[in-house]
Amino acid sequence: MTKRGSIGRPPGAPRASCAAAQGGDACTERRRGLVEQEKYDLLLKGGRVIDPANRIDRPADVAIADGRIAAILEGSEAVSAKTVADVSGCLVTPGLLDIHLHAYHTREPEGLSIMADYHCLPSGVTTAVDTGTAGARHFLHFKRTVIDRSRTRILAFVNIVNSGMIGDFEQDIREMDPELAASIVLAYPDLCVGIKTAHYWTSLPFDEMHPPWAAVDRAIEAGNLCRKPVMFDFWPRPERPYPDLLLKKMRPGDIHTHVFAQQFPVLNDRQEPNAFLFEARERGVLFDVGHGAASFWFRQAAPAMQNGFFPDTISTDLHTGSANGPVRDMITTMNKILNLGMPLTEVIARSTAAPARAIGRPELGTLSVGAEADVAVLKHQEGMFRFVDCGQARLTGSQRLECLMTVRAGNIVYDPTGLSMPEWHDAPEPYWTVRRG
Repeated sequence: MTKRGSIGRPPGAPRASCAAAQGGDACTERRRGLVEQEKYDLLLKGGRVIDPANRIDRPADVAIADGRIAAILEGSEAVSAKTVADVSGCLVTPGLLDIHLHAYHTREPEGLSIMADYHCLPSGVTTAVDTGTAGARHFLHFKRTVIDRSRTRILAFVNIVNSGMIGDFEQDIREMDPELAASIVLAYPDLCVGIKTAHYWTSLPFDEMHPPWAAVDRAIEAGNLCRKPVMFDFWPRPERPYPDLLLKKMRPGDIHTHVFAQQFPVLNDRQEPNAFLFEARERGVLFDVGHGAASFWFRQAAPAMQNGFFPDTISTDLHTGSANGPVRDMITTMNKILNLGMPLTEVIARSTAAPARAIGRPELGTLSVGAEADVAVLKHQEGMFRFVDCGQARLTGSQRLECLMTVRAGNIVYDPTGLSMPEWHDAPEPYWTVRRG
């Protein structure tokens, strides 16, 4: 960091210029030397780097240039950068991936979605996956008005229902067009990561127009057509049992979200995870947290995790109904899983590398040299902290992660405590210049 200087300068007085202090020729030579030495744009110095994709967990410096990871350096290496952030005592991880939230905030009159940049970047999330808010009918509008304008990288599961979420149309099987949904995914492979199904016929009697497995079967058909995973938001009923979804319907790589919701028979009579969960995992089924406003209960998660059944990926199901409720943000969701017994490195892995693999984007969630420089700087704190679930019950834990800085594509997009900034009295020349506007 920049060395702290004298505080004796009169308020508003300009700093002495380099030329005045040292002479023009000397100043020019010194600046030329600095430019030659400043190989990197940003250096995150002194932190503990945890990069599960590359099995890195050690003290190191992360160097960034031209928007990409340039090097992982041993702390003893003498390098300079245009900006140096002292992150001693912090964890430096890949930017977090939240693979279940709702970010299509420009759709009317839905009112479900949050604005990703305001909720994701302060939580270390650099990639967010909208899960089915848009179907084929609205995807281009979603792309134009949200995805293309966000600093957060936004990807999407396309809803099997043409009109997306939320409305009576979710129950209309005529809205479920596998070929149309798959065509959107195939047309935008850089943005679309799969198919989503949710909310279909949870309580009313089934009939000819509402077969029990209609949404599931058509989503799988679309997934087969575009060769992408399906994410299932599912409500079990006697005509469509939960084990049948996991063992007979879902394909390897498909994702069951809301795994610790109250409607699922996760636990047997001995409060142990049911054997069919492990069998489904052996088949390649992935289990996602998908916290949401009603889908995460300590009474489900704690016994399951204590007996060896952990979620494969951690996600929020962030939306307007959960952001100011039990979810809050990605870091808070990670903290709940951390305090339920998942080791710190696994919490990081299941918020970075694991979700990146689950959506078929292994180039994300990593600090590999050459990767786009998405980084989270986290503080691991010890103390007494309280967390809540969807049933308004509390968990008191002994540790917590806090996001101190987020870097997206090499740019610092969140730094509330000024880790990357000089002390005010050492600020460079532009700081001392009065500007209009």
